[in-house]
Amino acid sequence: MTLKQPLHLQLVRPILAMAMFCVAALSSAQTAYPQKPIKMIIPLAAGSAVDNAARVITIKMAENMGQAFVIENIAGSSGLIGAERVARAAPDGYTIGGYNDSVLTMVPHMMAKMPWNALTDFEPISLVGTIEWGIVVKADGPYKTLADFINAAKANPGKLNYGSGGNGSPQHIGMALVTNRAGLDISHVPYKGATPAAVAVAAGEVDAAMQGLGTVTALIQAGKLRLLAVSTPARLPQYPAVPTFTEAGMKDFTFNSWFAMVAPAGTPKPIIDKLSDEVRKALNDPSTREKLQAIGVTPRGTTPAEFGTATRNQYELYRKLIQDKGIRAD
Repeated sequence: MTLKQPLHLQLVRPILAMAMFCVAALSSAQTAYPQKPIKMIIPLAAGSAVDNAARVITIKMAENMGQAFVIENIAGSSGLIGAERVARAAPDGYTIGGYNDSVLTMVPHMMAKMPWNALTDFEPISLVGTIEWGIVVKADGPYKTLADFINAAKANPGKLNYGSGGNGSPQHIGMALVTNRAGLDISHVPYKGATPAAVAVAAGEVDAAMQGLGTVTALIQAGKLRLLAVSTPARLPQYPAVPTFTEAGMKDFTFNSWFAMVAPAGTPKPIIDKLSDEVRKALNDPSTREKLQAIGVTPRGTTPAEFGTATRNQYELYRKLIQDKGIRAD
């Protein structure tokens, strides 16, 4: 006589089988990622250093991954609007963010109220590269050296001005550091993005700006802007005739910013790791590295853990600086 299995065993085995099937299906889906184009939201103006760098690296990433990257610029409100779109997106790897360090480590300390948390609403993917900076003036203007500009500012307190991408933007912070170090009284003129601020200098609307080189390279090459000094420890190969701030008389002054990738919190670790690996794979391509370096971006390509640590460290560094200086973006 054949004995039937107890009812609870008859029910448990199909449930276990279904669970194993779901796990296998999830694993297969993650392994196959990506299966459609990936949207990268950049909460900055088109033509900014981050935007230009993102367009360089995502071309190689798309080639390697077999799926397109669609870049959407959502500028305004110091990056708050675009970053919120990323924070609220489905955590499935198909919406990611391309940020500068201002969005993650500066702006949160300048706002009375934040719509998202920089440390908990995003998953770090990679610090793709550091954007090197310099001070620019109108190419046919009166300032040939950094000393020329500083001397003119000191001789005319309150009469010179500088442009930035907005209150609390990296251009604002960078130039504030310069003016504080040199003891200058210069007016701040905020624009709606780094690119409009750079164009304003070229047009003579404002006297100068601290800018990421990725934003101003084309204007420098076109003879519209003059690069007076770079805020790097050593001269840059693409600008061998341009001195560092130290060489120009401002000892040990350095400043740069980031181009980093993040995803919405809760994005599965295998997807985060895949994207991070693909960043490093793209950066290993000599042509991609050369294109980034040509626009003033030094390739980095950190792991998610390394980028997470860097974010937390810089978050605290700028919290103190911004609070001490009383800088507000709202």
